[in-house]
Amino acid sequence: MNKWVFLRGLMRETRHWGKFPELFRSMVPEADITLLDLPGNGSLHALKSPMRVEQMTDFCRRQLLSLDIAPPYYLFALSLGGMVATDWASRYPDEVDGCVLLNTSLRPVSPFYRRLRPRNYPALLALGLFGLHKRNVARQESLLLRLTSNQHAQQADVLADWISYQRDQPVTYRNALRQLCAAIRYRAPAHAPQPPLLILASGTDRLIDPRCSQQLAHQWQASLAVQASAGHDLPLDAGEWVAEQVRDWLVRSSNADWRRRDHRSPRGLERID
Repeated sequence: MNKWVFLRGLMRETRHWGKFPELFRSMVPEADITLLDLPGNGSLHALKSPMRVEQMTDFCRRQLLSLDIAPPYYLFALSLGGMVATDWASRYPDEVDGCVLLNTSLRPVSPFYRRLRPRNYPALLALGLFGLHKRNVARQESLLLRLTSNQHAQQADVLADWISYQRDQPVTYRNALRQLCAAIRYRAPAHAPQPPLLILASGTDRLIDPRCSQQLAHQWQASLAVQASAGHDLPLDAGEWVAEQVRDWLVRSSNADWRRRDHRSPRGLERID
């Protein structure tokens, strides 16, 4: 069994993975999955969110050790979680067998206006002014679903779940700002992390420009796949496609490792166009 750690993004928790972990297990049966919350979210909503991605990374590492889950791990991470995974793989490469980064944007690889599309500023400003309050939970979660899913009109059950999560374990306005601050401050390493990388992107992501993922894959010479129609929440909109990409990447990685051992070929994986 391979140990997988799933990390969500800004203001999201483990329950926001929905049915995807079970779908992933069906496609990657050797995966032993652990879902982690970042401080300030989900089961950890009463904690203060760190203002640095590096602090989030170290908190996650301590969580796993407290659960007697020892490295190495595969990291599967969306958005802000992708920054944590990148930092983890960069600072502690011996703990990471590989990373799958979904719709992640990193400074200075991409400019700010691609890392968060300007057309979303008014909606997000309104969320900051009027959201994150018990009376506005439905409005807040409806907005977040519209921003992150291109299938939001058919996701009434998902919206109901998201509303219940926020009411049950609310993310505070202060913690949301602290998480956003951590994301803005994080700076990607100049060189690619040592563990193998798979970068997945949504071609019609309305929150983050998909060129962020494309530029990152180009700069780091990492494997890249782009889904044409999904929104920012790739596992929600295209879960089967995501699991298939990971399954196939693991097969290619295994074959590449075998060739390197057998023929001492150079390190690197084939790029997906």
